[in-house]
Amino acid sequence: MAPGPMVGPALAMDRLDSYNRSLRATIEISRQTPEGGKGGVVRALTRAELRRLVPMTDAIELMKVAFAELSAGRAISPLRTVLPLQEGAAHALYMPAYVPALGALGVKVVSVFSGNPARGLPLIHALVCLIDPDTGEPLAILDGTYLTALRTGAVSGAATDLLARADSRVLVTFGAGAQGVTQVAAVCAVRPIERVIVVDPNPDARDRFQSAVAADWQDLLERLEFSDDRRVVREADVVCAATTSRTPVFDDADVQVGTHINAVGAYTPEMQEIPPETVRRSTVVVDAMDAALAEAGDLIKPLREGIIGREFLERELGMVAAGLVPGRSSENEVTFFKSVGNAVQDMVVARRAVDRARDEGVGMTIELG
Repeated sequence: MAPGPMVGPALAMDRLDSYNRSLRATIEISRQTPEGGKGGVVRALTRAELRRLVPMTDAIELMKVAFAELSAGRAISPLRTVLPLQEGAAHALYMPAYVPALGALGVKVVSVFSGNPARGLPLIHALVCLIDPDTGEPLAILDGTYLTALRTGAVSGAATDLLARADSRVLVTFGAGAQGVTQVAAVCAVRPIERVIVVDPNPDARDRFQSAVAADWQDLLERLEFSDDRRVVREADVVCAATTSRTPVFDDADVQVGTHINAVGAYTPEMQEIPPETVRRSTVVVDAMDAALAEAGDLIKPLREGIIGREFLERELGMVAAGLVPGRSSENEVTFFKSVGNAVQDMVVARRAVDRARDEGVGMTIELG
């Protein structure tokens, strides 16, 4: 077994130094390109352009900086506005954010329509609009569907990097949608994963998953396995859950000691992917406390039922990234990262993409005035 991660003050100082280096580097990149539009000219970036401009490894480091800034109170991200549609079968979400350190200001609009896969359409559509924080001019519009998948995967990559055992080699992912693909890519970017087991009862979803990996992450194809048996979680070192389930997607008894869990799919109080018993025996880290307490059914349900108390929820990912609180403290600890998503993620990735696009002359420009 590989040596375990550092713990205690040495780890905290290492993470603080690492965070400060990442912040300085990220700010420097943001300053290389002058801000502000040119007479109402907006840049449009497609999925393919966005993927090339912001690789997964860059996105993972951006997540650490964004959430450290948010936890420190240096970023603004109000709770999202959610419009329920089709009697709860669909939702429209509106999410603004501002990260001053990176000059990242904007808003994302997302739609989640559960009936879309049956129509041959993506479950999620999204659009991101980036704004100049000095003048208020619109700078760019970006494909938010891929950006959402990228940053959602990237935050799990950041959490896995900070919380999972260093020798983690088996990943089990629940949900074969677009979010599941980037969960796999991100975890494989930070841990020496040898087997990826994707759990989804839908054969068509599994086929689409494999096609998506073949298109964007070919190096992962040989590691892929598929299953419809939730008990495969027994084999996992890392678990990712990226579904819209309203009941737990695996059983607590199957979760082994030392496992790290990322749960990113359940984003309303009614949804739930993780067994309450698993939450109770885990070290819990959330992306943003206010949002988690307002939206994360994985935490709200066990809180309401008295299975956990409020004292279970003390750590944000940004605090761990900045070295202010510990993450994993032992090889046998179960760690659980819960994310409901935050617009700071979208804005810092969008800003990085737009800065690089300007430098390289990438994207279509649109004259609005």
